Amino acid sequence: MPAHARVPAYAHPVLRITDARTRQSVEAAPARRGLTRIEAHVPSFDTGALRVLLVADLLVRALELGGTPAWGVLTGEREQSELRAGSAALGVRPFEDRRDVGSGLGEGQVVHVVAEGGASPEGLRVVVAPVDPEEPGVTEGADPTALRLALISRRHGEPVRLDRAALADAHATLVRWRHAVAAWARQPSRPVPDEARTRLRTAWEDDLNIPAVLQALTWVETSADLPEGARFETYAYADRLLGLELTRDLGSPS
Repeated sequence: MPAHARVPAYAHPVLRITDARTRQSVEAAPARRGLTRIEAHVPSFDTGALRVLLVADLLVRALELGGTPAWGVLTGEREQSELRAGSAALGVRPFEDRRDVGSGLGEGQVVHVVAEGGASPEGLRVVVAPVDPEEPGVTEGADPTALRLALISRRHGEPVRLDRAALADAHATLVRWRHAVAAWARQPSRPVPDEARTRLRTAWEDDLNIPAVLQALTWVETSADLPEGARFETYAYADRLLGLELTRDLGSPS
């Protein structure tokens, strides 16, 4: 590299999302350091509304990991307390109430997250496909973090079939990963490998492709060449986006 050449301050890709109005891929935050507001539109409380709030939460987390300040705003007139309680149980960060949000905050962009067939506000819009519960009451008594994983395990534009088998699979995955993370944490720490970081960021910066993020974690789990300390740091890093409490069992008996 010539002596006068400079490495860009932000060399990796930025988060891009598909605008539902135009079907074009656009930057979620054109002004990287400008405040981005993620506005979730949910008219009432149900599992589909929780999925909308989860996608909004993931957008906020992904933007923050990329260095862009972001905040979530809840737009809804009914069942606000139920929505907030349900989303908090799933690990969604608290949303501001839109009625309390003033103007003139210098936002770089507003991203609207809406349910398929729901609100159609002006501006950049992310559409979340519905949840199809196979049986009534399937979420009653479910492990909230397993429910979170089940709801984010498909791309946000694809419907989710939510049944007891899906929740059981999500719970089993969490148990396996948490046990592995607790074991890896007992070994000397190592940095997140470049390839692992690239796989993770490439996935979530491609229209918030969470299934590809989960596939990258499976690769980290099973790759024979990674030190266990590096596996631990990679899972801890990815969980800043996923919010699955993957380090919850640290210090527990093996």
